[in-house]
Amino acid sequence: MEEIVSKNFIEEAIDRDLEEKVYDHVQTRFPPEPNGYLHIGHAKAISIDFGMAEKYNGKCNLRLDDTNPTKEDTEYVDAIMEDIKWLGFKWDKVLYASDYFDDIYEAAIKLIKKGKAYVDDLSPEEIREYRGTLTSPGKNSPFRERTIEENLDLFERMTKGEYPDGAKVLRAKIDMASPNLNMRDPIIYRILRAHHHRTGDKWIVYPMYDFAHPISDTVEGVTHSLCSLEFEDHRPLYDWVLREVGYENPSRQIEFARMNLNYTLTSKRRCLRLVNDKIVSGWDDPRMSTLCGMRRRGYTPEAIRDFCDRIGIAKANSVIDFALLEACIREDLNKKAPRAMAVLRPIKLVIDNYPEGQVEEIEVEVNPENPEMGTRTVEFSKELYIEEDDFMEDAPKKYFRLTPGREVRLKGAYFVTCTGCEKDENGRVTVVHCTYDPETKGGDAPDGRKVKGTIHFVSAAHAIDATVRLYDRLFNVENPSDETGVNDFTDNLNKESMIVLENAKLESNLNSLNAGDTFQFLRLGYFCVDKDSTPEKPVLNRTVALKDSWKKINK
Repeated sequence: MEEIVSKNFIEEAIDRDLEEKVYDHVQTRFPPEPNGYLHIGHAKAISIDFGMAEKYNGKCNLRLDDTNPTKEDTEYVDAIMEDIKWLGFKWDKVLYASDYFDDIYEAAIKLIKKGKAYVDDLSPEEIREYRGTLTSPGKNSPFRERTIEENLDLFERMTKGEYPDGAKVLRAKIDMASPNLNMRDPIIYRILRAHHHRTGDKWIVYPMYDFAHPISDTVEGVTHSLCSLEFEDHRPLYDWVLREVGYENPSRQIEFARMNLNYTLTSKRRCLRLVNDKIVSGWDDPRMSTLCGMRRRGYTPEAIRDFCDRIGIAKANSVIDFALLEACIREDLNKKAPRAMAVLRPIKLVIDNYPEGQVEEIEVEVNPENPEMGTRTVEFSKELYIEEDDFMEDAPKKYFRLTPGREVRLKGAYFVTCTGCEKDENGRVTVVHCTYDPETKGGDAPDGRKVKGTIHFVSAAHAIDATVRLYDRLFNVENPSDETGVNDFTDNLNKESMIVLENAKLESNLNSLNAGDTFQFLRLGYFCVDKDSTPEKPVLNRTVALKDSWKKINK
């Protein structure tokens, strides 16, 4: 039986274009503006742009849309390149919109000569006023009927710097009564004295994005210009520019739904405020939605790509549950992250009947999901560290960890029975006492008796001191930028988005860590070594807990 392959609407459009010989190949591009860091939403666009080229044996360029020199920087260019490489994609060429500045300028001249563009002296405020609204048409500028000769002269003088910034603009001459506001004589060039990171001070006039974009696509040889849904209303202008300039093989724009992730902010302006106000430590803060932040937190490129594949390609905007992204990272790390024992909130466990000074090597698996990763040994001694919440003096009925009289298993080691505890002057438990059964080495009893609880431990004499940062979602509402009744998005910050534990204890095997190393700490979650880590004091970030407790918390 022949397998039925389901295709998304972009693939169907490309198939038609190839079948009808509109194009004989596929070329795409990923066109970020180098004015900020890429975020999780960009990962979706990257996957589509590069993925479609790969599927059709085509090419995908990285093109930096650097048409606004006041906001762009080589720092962002480098960061964008690093993120794309990290995700595992390869571009054919690195290009810039500024590569096409001459082509774009010539296109503007062509439009003027056709009577399709004019120089306007209206102020920005007047242009907005003349533009009209969604319910009322715009009105023509008093400068709209300038002659072709006058417009050519004025545009040349704009180019030479005879006028101050903002004094004049070049506008496309389309239709001020169009129901689409983007078609009401949009500005296509403005005067802007700003040093450009690639062209220096060559230009005094710069093209607007909506004018530069279709021309850059077409001159570059892009067949399918894939972009997010907010550009759908701009497509008539995209097509108008290419048609009026007269390109023989114009690019085709196709829009897809952008990724909207709950509990997340991707607005550059708001993210910049988070950084500038020191609400977060920087663009790569592990709580940020930036790809560099997620990388630092321990997210893997494989998990992010899997996430993008799972949500698919849609025509309509929707909000994706953050829990799905967390499920993808758990699934990926479960297969490949080595296990380790760590105690985040330590209290001492003393085995009273264990021989003084004796140390055993206990063999445990590196990853039960992948036996090929082998085994490791951990130290076992009279004094251990256990988690604070693995002991309760007065425990409820279904508490299966340590409590006086209760027997539990120490992972891979022995059965121990709790006999009591010591407390400080404030009544806080500092030491738990127990006895062990020497016959239960390896974690099984010869008489066949069972225990319901298994807890992890770290040998006190061999423990490595570490700082552990427990990261969680930065916001406590699904839509932090638009939550009803909230005055400012910062009102929606989750006060427990980062909890720092300075006294964590790690097993001795973790004595040589590198930034980016990832582990599953037994019973606790997945953790990644931070760039702040040093040999003397390791620092680890929680990537994700073992299971999603967020929904339960927020019911």
